[in-house]
Amino acid sequence: MTNYNKRLANITPEILSRIARIDEIKGHWTSGVNLSPQLLGRLKQSVLVTSSAASTRIEGSLMSDEDVENAIKGLKITKFRDRDRQEAQSYYELLKNIFDAWPTIPFNESSIKHLHKEMLKYVEKDARHRGDYKKLENNVSMVDADGKEVGIVFKTTPAYLAPKQMQELMDWIVPALREKKNHPLLLIGGFLIEFLKIHPFQDGNGRLSRTLTNLLLLKSGYAFVPYVSQEKIVEDTKMDYYLALRKSQKSFGTAKENVGPWLEYFLRIVELQAEQAVALLSTENIEILLSAKQLAVWNCIASAEYASTGEIVKKTKVARPTVNQALEKLLSMNKIEKIGLGRATRYRAIN
Repeated sequence: MTNYNKRLANITPEILSRIARIDEIKGHWTSGVNLSPQLLGRLKQSVLVTSSAASTRIEGSLMSDEDVENAIKGLKITKFRDRDRQEAQSYYELLKNIFDAWPTIPFNESSIKHLHKEMLKYVEKDARHRGDYKKLENNVSMVDADGKEVGIVFKTTPAYLAPKQMQELMDWIVPALREKKNHPLLLIGGFLIEFLKIHPFQDGNGRLSRTLTNLLLLKSGYAFVPYVSQEKIVEDTKMDYYLALRKSQKSFGTAKENVGPWLEYFLRIVELQAEQAVALLSTENIEILLSAKQLAVWNCIASAEYASTGEIVKKTKVARPTVNQALEKLLSMNKIEKIGLGRATRYRAIN
């Protein structure tokens, strides 16, 4: 049996300092959150879309946030594989359940299998192994921006050992989180790298690890999690994610095991997430709330006295359907107002 606590024993001052910083920011969020329920609801909905798109793109999907939002609304999209749409829809529904019901969701081996089954419930190709541990080997591969495999990151636990190692991992992490002898962020980070090393399911391990991260952080008191997308931060630092995993996991089983590179990466992600959340408290920073194309629409309107839909399309070079979606979002946020009707409709920023 692996000595998980021993792997977490040699923690650097830098890691401890980052944990202290995260908890300081967490305190600011807990004591200072005064955003309206309506805005919090919009933020959560935006994060659900962004996270579903980002988490599936990390695994090779090419769907944009707008594509995922349209798919969730039930709009027909023909330019993507059914598998991409199925994965995004399943992830969206699972993450929404975690955000809405995390206090009632248990964290144990049976629950992890159930979450895996739910995460793949619409994915037809995975029907045979939803919620079941792997029967075949599944090394971790890295994919490029076009969704093509560019190399193996590391080799995972052999399939025949996966059930045993998952039981041992859960026998460690569940009481460790309850007893709190180690900081919960260290325990969560330690659990994640062990889970990814085992790679217990045939497919979907990366996506499941990200949903489990959301669940465990919420259960550990990090209430800002639903309002800033952890998955998007991982997507934006994907190469660092793969490198950190590789550095730490290559050391496992050697005389100099070193979980440090992974913990440093994981904690940096949580810190960025916390910082972005706290930024919402004082400024309701519109750059955090909007996608790049939505922000382009906002900037176009804010820089003009009035702007029509056609003028916005021409100046931003953003497609009209996306402009219309951005206008709806900005109207719901009370950032712009609509003046006139029909072809005479114009928009202006609300000061």
